[in-house]
Amino acid sequence: MAPFWLLPLFVLVLGYLLGSIPFGLLLTRFTGAGDLRQIGSGNIGATNVLRTGRKGLAAATLLLDLLKGAAAVLIGAALLDGGGPMAGAMAFIGHCYPVWLRFAGGKGVATMMGVVSALYWPAGIVFALVWLAMLFGTRWSSVGGMSAGISAPVAMFFLGRIEFVPICLAMALILLWRHRANIARLMRGEEPRVGKSKSATAE
Repeated sequence: MAPFWLLPLFVLVLGYLLGSIPFGLLLTRFTGAGDLRQIGSGNIGATNVLRTGRKGLAAATLLLDLLKGAAAVLIGAALLDGGGPMAGAMAFIGHCYPVWLRFAGGKGVATMMGVVSALYWPAGIVFALVWLAMLFGTRWSSVGGMSAGISAPVAMFFLGRIEFVPICLAMALILLWRHRANIARLMRGEEPRVGKSKSATAE
């Protein structure tokens, strides 16, 4: 009989590996757009992909990063009771800190949205609405992403899914940490806006 901890460990590792797939980097490389780490902010997320001028690639990166977070939750839940949040959290960590890229990954906004949506879709809708409202309202990609991340634990609390508040809060804190350079630029009034000559550096 396999040790009791083997399946939970497998779920955690699987979630991490799913999340660590650098879709932005792969798509830009395979389509001849160059090494994304040498473009713009060097970030592997959709906003930096947009800096290549390939809107289709940016949209595909956003969708795939979202889907890998959702897939981790669904697969984890299918394999283990309570495995959904575990796998989702690890997918988010895998995206932010992928071993393949020396732990220099994305900022986690799209992947967090996928995780939140798979855990409880109404909270995912809140996440998306806050993201879009703040993005288009301020033209700062980083503000949109950070606001959406903060909205997740709040939405889970008020929607009655208290059991998901801790994981959403943990992801939100990591997401804010990943945006620390953006926060510093915002405080200095130097954060570029989306659509300006310099694209936003948030994911």
